[in-house]
Amino acid sequence: MEIGTFAPVHLSWADALLRVGAAIMFAFAIGLERYLRRKPVDFRPFVIISLASCALTIGIVDLGYRTADANFSIDPAKVMSGVMTGIGFLGAGALFREKQVVQGAGSAAAIWASGAIGLICGLGSVWLGGLVAAAIVLLFFLGRPFTDRYDASVTPDDQE
Repeated sequence: MEIGTFAPVHLSWADALLRVGAAIMFAFAIGLERYLRRKPVDFRPFVIISLASCALTIGIVDLGYRTADANFSIDPAKVMSGVMTGIGFLGAGALFREKQVVQGAGSAAAIWASGAIGLICGLGSVWLGGLVAAAIVLLFFLGRPFTDRYDASVTPDDQE
């Protein structure tokens, strides 16, 4: 067996569990707010996306430390870019149009942000992941009075 198959090489178990746990809890807070407001996406996708993004980031960083080949090169930024692009497609699935109004934009953006939170926690910047999650939850709570009353109906004068 190769080193790092059953245990992290670069991180301690405590550090790895802290990063994964933070990614789960931060995304859960965002997803729970969406769930309690009966938005089209419940909390589970937020947690799954953040957890998988975090695990992928930890795995990529750990792979760089356990590879002995001097010619081996991995760019974590490229991996993260691919992850965020893929999550963008998942977020697009939360969007739907009803007549002239697009619904689910907040949930779609929050899904994308959950992926970013997972990547951030995976890199070890748990404080930044928590800050992003808190800002998103705060935005949803503070924005609620405005979005609950928002009516984007189109009048006959607005149509082309």
